[in-house]
Amino acid sequence: MSDFQDVSRMKRRLDATFERISSFDSDSSELQEDFARYLCVLVSGYIKRSIVQIVQEHARREGAPTLQRFVERKTSRYTSANPERIKELLGSFSQDWRRKIETIMVDEIRDAITSIIKNRHLIAHGRSSDITLGQVRAYYQKAQDLIDGIQELCLEDSTD
Repeated sequence: MSDFQDVSRMKRRLDATFERISSFDSDSSELQEDFARYLCVLVSGYIKRSIVQIVQEHARREGAPTLQRFVERKTSRYTSANPERIKELLGSFSQDWRRKIETIMVDEIRDAITSIIKNRHLIAHGRSSDITLGQVRAYYQKAQDLIDGIQELCLEDSTD
């Protein structure tokens, strides 16, 4: 299975989780807050893992085994996928990629990624987060726009 297929599989599982939570009938605001925090953590992980897997797949398709190992080592230490780190990672492949990702990462996408990462850090460190299910869902859609753009960028470059 290619890493692009793995990204699709992760997306399907996350979509199914959103669907299950949407079909859950609960008036409990506490339960909805718990689900929002849980989904925030999942979306954050999805963003990071997707970006890592996409660039690793690009290296496998385009590079020698030494380049593949280098990219795998570099991305194995890739922690928080905040907007600046995403631009830095893609810019390390090509300045053209950095420029393209900056055009993809418009204000709404950048703000969504920043909010997901910020809230994930709060949640992971036991602090209070007031993120809602509606916000997580909207942020996830914007994050998916970014991931689609990165995937297209890597695929486009692979077919040149």
